[in-house]
Amino acid sequence: MKFLKFLLLFITVQVSAQQGGMWIPSLLEGMNETEMTNLGSKLSAQDIYDVNNSSLKDAIGHFNGGCTSEIISDQGLILTNHHCGFGQIQSHSSLENDYLKDGFWAMNLDEELPNEDLFIEFIVRIEDVTEQVLAGVTDTMTSKEKQSQISKNSNAYEATVTKEAWQDTKIKSFYEGNQYFLFVTERFDDIRLVGAPPSSIGKFGSDTDNWVFPRHTGDFALFRIYADENNRPAKYSKDNKPYTPKHFLPVSLDGVEEGDFTLVFGFPGRTNEYLPSVAIEHITKEFNPSNIEIREAALKVIDAKMKSSDDVRIKYASKQARIANAWKKWIGENLGIEKSNAIANRREFEAQFTEALKQKALESKYGTILPEFEKLYKDFAAVNIKRRNFIEVFIVTNELMQMTFRTYQFERAILEKPELFDRAKASLEETFKGIHKNYDVAVDRGVFENVMPLYTAKVDASIYDKTALTDLEGALKLLNGKQKDVIKKLNKDAAYKYAKPLIEAFYNTIDPEFQEKNLAISTLQTQYMTALMEALPEERYFPDANSTLRVTYGQVKGYSPRDAVYYEPVSYLDGVIEKFVPGDYEFDVPKKLLDLYESKDYGQYADSNGKVPVCFLGTNHTTGGNSGSPAIDAHGNLVGLNFDRVWEGTMSDMNYDPEICRNIMVDARYILFIIDKYAGAKHLIEEMTLVHPKKNKE
Repeated sequence: MKFLKFLLLFITVQVSAQQGGMWIPSLLEGMNETEMTNLGSKLSAQDIYDVNNSSLKDAIGHFNGGCTSEIISDQGLILTNHHCGFGQIQSHSSLENDYLKDGFWAMNLDEELPNEDLFIEFIVRIEDVTEQVLAGVTDTMTSKEKQSQISKNSNAYEATVTKEAWQDTKIKSFYEGNQYFLFVTERFDDIRLVGAPPSSIGKFGSDTDNWVFPRHTGDFALFRIYADENNRPAKYSKDNKPYTPKHFLPVSLDGVEEGDFTLVFGFPGRTNEYLPSVAIEHITKEFNPSNIEIREAALKVIDAKMKSSDDVRIKYASKQARIANAWKKWIGENLGIEKSNAIANRREFEAQFTEALKQKALESKYGTILPEFEKLYKDFAAVNIKRRNFIEVFIVTNELMQMTFRTYQFERAILEKPELFDRAKASLEETFKGIHKNYDVAVDRGVFENVMPLYTAKVDASIYDKTALTDLEGALKLLNGKQKDVIKKLNKDAAYKYAKPLIEAFYNTIDPEFQEKNLAISTLQTQYMTALMEALPEERYFPDANSTLRVTYGQVKGYSPRDAVYYEPVSYLDGVIEKFVPGDYEFDVPKKLLDLYESKDYGQYADSNGKVPVCFLGTNHTTGGNSGSPAIDAHGNLVGLNFDRVWEGTMSDMNYDPEICRNIMVDARYILFIIDKYAGAKHLIEEMTLVHPKKNKE
């Protein structure tokens, strides 16, 4: 396979010390190992990934499929972000026990709280299976034929994989379908909440500070993995014991300074580093702005209601955070693309690509790719925007519309397969219960009135006065009876009658058109990736993120976001006090933390300057999914916890620029300080292994 030969070529010959990239941990020997050494690492590739011996990868877990976590003790103690565990903290909270507001700390194993449906998954091993997956795939096949053959090959190969009974497998595509890897995994389902700071620490700065620096957020939470008597994965049981891991991360008390090596290990979600310039232009100038407007309209209502009611604040805390996170990220992404001149730079790269095609007599093979991208995106833009706007209104921001959307899916499913009625009905009942658990009709109506005009001219807020869906008891009554009666009742409901034509238009027109046009673009993107590696093999290529285990390495480093402004790489507790606004939901500070600051009772967690570090910056290439990833020092110790990026640097999903892109990490010493001095949970400190790698070196 010619494209695979090109892939192996660029993997073996690149040996510079450039930063950026999300690398497959099983392929670090050679180029990556050399680069890490040049940046200050003392780790070998085998220290990071080893199948036969314990290594760093054994301490890194995929947290609930969306974040990263790491083991920090020999008793399965897990560290991740506060915002990653936010849903679990919220689920245990009430007005009587407000763990969001007050924090939660289990002072012994018996007090640790189980969490339904929460899981952590570890990677056992990674294998290159490109040859097996692409067997029989030819250039003459259509896209559907290729995918059918790939799926057939993948399923057949997975059936032959040697693994333990409790382990699982998955095959993932890399380099736009030019390479495939098998992952053997272990999933633990008994995960218990151990500790979480109050939101005034874990979410300090909230929306105002989100995606920006200087940051002063103690964004961490602690969980614990439990296993059965054989130390294997098991469902929750009171008889389960704390998990004994293959490896856990010692925690460094020596901190960081500018230029220190940092390794971020985790499960980044999705990047698109090889998009053509026309795609970046569409995303930042058309796609993002329309969705930013919808989320802004929703947040205007939710934020105001949360400030005026503690009940609403608890109910909508997690929803508001989800909506606000992407809203602000998209704004920063647009700013970063503009500041870095990314579109013009990508066009310049495309000119080099075009020239290389001429020089290597590849024009007849690949010369139509870029013009075809221009044509496809021009035709794709409108439906891409409309489809995403529908998702924003009917799934992300408005809960009544979400209920109508799920109801439509229910109706469609049982009309196609009547035998599924009981199962589909039970599923919809659970959906209604889940939404109503944290639902406020006044908030949702306000959101509807703000966002719906941005999607359609047909806006009728009176449906809130007529529908049964805004009341859980009424919603469930709609589902009582035989199939025919249920369908009849649903179609008489005011909200469902209003939404159904819009949902039908999505399913019958918008989504099919999107899928057809997106498939053509995806097929061309695969061809473009192959062409890039063939025409410009000397360029640096790394696989896009796809929620698989990756390493990204860099250094602690400040940055300049704009003219005459420079941010030092470390923030301190002093900055928390400077931002303190009594009673403010974003910048309030707990009294005990104020007292600790006043008395300078910092224990062993202060820096050499006598101040407590809170957060620091690195040049690591991260994205969504890296939340909760450990920041690991040159010796393999935990020095921080990744949780964010700088605003302009969010563009790294499409365009990593080492001058602008920075990830933000909580300093491990601040985490220890809060656990020890603020929470008084000294038993957790004693459970960890605290080390002094820099002092030992001296």
